[in-house]
Amino acid sequence: QVQLVESGGGSVQAGGSLSLSCAASGRIFSTNAMGWYRQVPGKQRELVAIMNSDASTDYDDSVKGRFAVSRDNAKNTVYLQMNSLKPEDTAVYYCYVYALAGGRWANYWGQGTQVIVSS
Repeated sequence: QVQLVESGGGSVQAGGSLSLSCAASGRIFSTNAMGWYRQVPGKQRELVAIMNSDASTDYDDSVKGRFAVSRDNAKNTVYLQMNSLKPEDTAVYYCYVYALAGGRWANYWGQGTQVIVSS
């Protein structure tokens, strides 16, 4: 019922910038949290940044001051601006939305987009 389509990502050298976007579509009545997680092989998926419906945000300590999450509620779209990228930011980044669709609140995930930061 809800589809998340991510765009952005790719390869960049350390110190560079990338931006990600994720558009949610479908029979969405409302959204609460929207944000980004990332995962590297052999490790659990971890929170990168999230923005709640009241515009409050939460960031992993490793990205504070470098990454910025934002959202456009009218478009059901969440963004992640990544600056001063480091090799340890290399991961698959997943869009996340907690949305009300089909009469129930549920977690929705994007398909993932690869970010590679070379030293």
